[in-house]
Amino acid sequence: MLSLHSIPASSGKKNRKRVGRGNASGHGTYSTRGLKGQKSRSGVSNLKRLGMKQQLLQLPKNRGFKSLQPKNQVVNVKVINANFKDGEIVSTATLFEKGLVSRNSLPVKILGKEKLTVKVKFEGVKLSEPVKTQL
Repeated sequence: MLSLHSIPASSGKKNRKRVGRGNASGHGTYSTRGLKGQKSRSGVSNLKRLGMKQQLLQLPKNRGFKSLQPKNQVVNVKVINANFKDGEIVSTATLFEKGLVSRNSLPVKILGKEKLTVKVKFEGVKLSEPVKTQL
């Protein structure tokens, strides 16, 4: 029967190959690289050795940067004046219901230097500085 005390201590343990630590280690002098040639020298990447260099050069580099933060959907003050009445709440959900923003999940920012003619409450939306000063 197999139990913990009967398993040999050395099973499952294999020492890492330590290369270039002298001839007594068995991996000295050429350090398991053979004699001459490109593969025996330092500075040759594995990709080049495997013949993948050409494939890498044929792929286009991905340029640019894509942020992880979503971009704000922009709504103008004029649009709010036209579509909302006094006492209504302006939120992402209400803007989406009225078809003023394309997605309910993305953040919304209210922009514009026009005057707010309607008295509304803003909930869960970002406001630009000129709009904040009017509240």
